[in-house]
Amino acid sequence: MVARKVASSVAQKHVRYLTVVPAATARGLVAAVYRQVAEEYQIVVPPALLHSPSDDVLAAYWALTREPLLPGGAVDRGVKEAVAAAVSVANTCPYCADLHVAGLFDLSGEHDAEAIGAGRPDEVADARLRCFVEWARDAHRVDGPPLPPGLSDVECAEVVGVMVGFHYLSRVVNVFLPNPLLPQGLGPRSRRRFNQGLARILRPTLRGQHSAGRATRLLETAVPPRDLGWAAGSPRVADAVARAYRVFEAAGERSLDPVVRSLVLTRLDGWDGEDADLGTRWCEELVAPLAAPQRAAARLALLTAFASYRVGPEVVEEFRRHHPADTTLVDVAAWAGYAAARRIGARYSAHEKKNDERQRRDNCGAAPHRS
Repeated sequence: MVARKVASSVAQKHVRYLTVVPAATARGLVAAVYRQVAEEYQIVVPPALLHSPSDDVLAAYWALTREPLLPGGAVDRGVKEAVAAAVSVANTCPYCADLHVAGLFDLSGEHDAEAIGAGRPDEVADARLRCFVEWARDAHRVDGPPLPPGLSDVECAEVVGVMVGFHYLSRVVNVFLPNPLLPQGLGPRSRRRFNQGLARILRPTLRGQHSAGRATRLLETAVPPRDLGWAAGSPRVADAVARAYRVFEAAGERSLDPVVRSLVLTRLDGWDGEDADLGTRWCEELVAPLAAPQRAAARLALLTAFASYRVGPEVVEEFRRHHPADTTLVDVAAWAGYAAARRIGARYSAHEKKNDERQRRDNCGAAPHRS
């Protein structure tokens, strides 16, 4: 009961920087997404609320994250939740990490859940799960570990889809919802109790049946781009991601100057996944030649893409001076998060996967489980 109150309280908090659309007054596409989210998570979760000022981006977020994660498929839910948690930890996103670690309390047991949440994959007892967590933790790095060996094309599509979705979501959540899901200052024992309670609340979502394609149908059809080869093994994942990508691209085009988009994409071209510098000097040097409106937008977009936990009030306030609309703020953060996540996913094309599999050694101790 206490954990349920905590979850409900967090969901009702005002997302910072934005006036969200309340569930009671939502209409049209926002209402349709809220209805699905509430049916599957029991409440309209804060990540949905924060996207609500831009209705098509809200639907794109939901399709990108829901369709690889929730419906049953070739990869079991425990692995998917572990990938989501590991990516969230890697991106310093306390809200997403707390939520998915709590889910692992029910799916994988307390020991492995706590090891993943603490960023200690080497302590995960389940050898198969450990292999996925070690991959997901560094999947954004060019020199990171390969995909776990022996995956079929459909398994590849599902786990990379979860990874891409949470590289997107953790960046945007860091901008608008930076606080942890669990109360701060809890000791290990109290934290464990809260996680146990949250796991019970999440059990219907974690273990329930979720129909494929619900979120996809809220978006217009789109042709999968060439860099979506990693999803080719699962037409349903490829369809959802292609439709979401189309929306994010449109959001960037309507809300960002082409010069700013080009600046972000050029830096992504040379990015090998390394962490940004401790400060923001690298960002200030990149935006310095731009005019003030472009500079404010580029700063927000670059930090969201490369160091989202560094987007503070001063960055948003400067952006607001030149671009006051809530819709524009959501569009820019969403496009930047998407651009980074898309580049990470593009490294896992089906062709590269098949070539690399010939050279891999199975050091995980078990073949992937098929549900």
